Amino acid sequence: MNTEPQVIVIGAGPVGQSAALLLARWGIQVLVLDRRPGRDAGGSRSICQQRDVLDVWAAVGAGKVAEEGLTWTTARTYYRDRELFSWSFEREGPMPPFVNISQARTEQILDEAIAGQPLIEVRWNHEATGLTQDASGVTVHCGQRLLRAPYVLVCAGARAQQVRQSLGVTFDGETFDDQFLICDIKADLPGWESERRFYFDPIWNPGRQVLIHPCPGGTFRIDWQIAPDFIPTKTDISRKIRQIIGERPYELIWHSTYRFHSRIASRMRVGRVLLAGDCAHLVAPFGARGLNSGVPDAENAAWKLAFVLNGWAGDGLLESYHAERHAAARENLEVTAATMRFIAPRSVEERMHRRAVLEGGLVAEIDSGRFAEPYWYVDSPLTTPEPTRPFTGRPPKGALCPPAPGVILPDASIPGGRLREFCRDGFLVLLGDMCDSSLFVQVLGKVTTAPLAVRGLAEMDGTGSLTERLGAGPEEAWVIRPDSHIAAIIPHAGPESVAAALSRAMGGSPDMTP
Repeated sequence: MNTEPQVIVIGAGPVGQSAALLLARWGIQVLVLDRRPGRDAGGSRSICQQRDVLDVWAAVGAGKVAEEGLTWTTARTYYRDRELFSWSFEREGPMPPFVNISQARTEQILDEAIAGQPLIEVRWNHEATGLTQDASGVTVHCGQRLLRAPYVLVCAGARAQQVRQSLGVTFDGETFDDQFLICDIKADLPGWESERRFYFDPIWNPGRQVLIHPCPGGTFRIDWQIAPDFIPTKTDISRKIRQIIGERPYELIWHSTYRFHSRIASRMRVGRVLLAGDCAHLVAPFGARGLNSGVPDAENAAWKLAFVLNGWAGDGLLESYHAERHAAARENLEVTAATMRFIAPRSVEERMHRRAVLEGGLVAEIDSGRFAEPYWYVDSPLTTPEPTRPFTGRPPKGALCPPAPGVILPDASIPGGRLREFCRDGFLVLLGDMCDSSLFVQVLGKVTTAPLAVRGLAEMDGTGSLTERLGAGPEEAWVIRPDSHIAAIIPHAGPESVAAALSRAMGGSPDMTP
């Protein structure tokens, strides 16, 4: 790195890697610090990657994650030996709804992308023990070493207690008693290659749960809920695997145990420091809402830091990072807390309720984890609401959310690529057929010096299928943020109303006009 970093990213896990690549994509010099001596060896760890996270990684040159990951199609849920129900994801655009791939391989792919990016430097054996900041920047304390940058993005994981304390940030929540045994095995299990299986109270793990996920290369990830004081031996592990797969040959690749937590930082922005990923929020793993929330943290932080560093926006945009991502973390805690009350009931009443639901096959009340979905910024200070396009709430499991202000833009194949590929270089304004794009370009150019593209929907897709997919009217204007979220949908749009929505989406006053 030839110049001083503009942003120091603390933590070289997938969230920190994603943040560095996203910042570099905006032309920002990044220094990544990690306390470890190098990359951890193997292990599946966080395996389920959601379509919108895959889209982010594709944008930074890590499309191999989607290409190599295994796309599973069906989620089956069992009570003991009886299947209760199954469901499948709706397909949207070119990206698969989910892929399974080991975190170790994901990190390798992201490392490859980082190696090809001259704006990123990674330093191992640099443990951040504290932060101090002033009006012009942040000093990172790494033992006796002091490093400095205008901004710091902390992606250091759950153990970043010293950093949180130096910022005055609390990390309130709880740790659950039961632990989980994870095993990665290689085996031939016909019919299981594209299915996720969740078992409540199977005879081979009475009173607790088992989750089985297929992974690439004929491997499977198995999670057993086990007692808090149970220390599994090799014999225990072998017996548990045999109870599931029978006498088929298998290879044990990796195993570990963990406890899960439910915690949230009191603040995700403190002055010139932003917190992202597990150092800001921890949730139970059911629903894959950990890494699939951490990467959107990184993207949200990256474009806003880039806009501020380039002088395109001010402090209001940076403060919206906390407003949006803290709300996302709270929603994830709410969703996973409800799951945990069903999976690991703590009172007699909760246990009786769960047993009645499972034995009665009351599908609507069975909660084995609602899978990760983007957080919808419908209440964000950056979003311009539109009464004719209300947010309709969480869609049914596996279904898509209809487009509305605050919701992420649906992806679609269009001539020259994917729709979302046109969103990530700045703001995008999509215009209906009856809008004069030249007039909008002239007026909007006076509102901002940030990257901005104004495109007609007919110009983007001459067949009309995109307009139909979005349900866009001929006089509508859609303002799309650099993270693909819809900032505004304006019916009967004029340049001034679009300019006001654009200003609001960059943290300015919604009343501002050119």
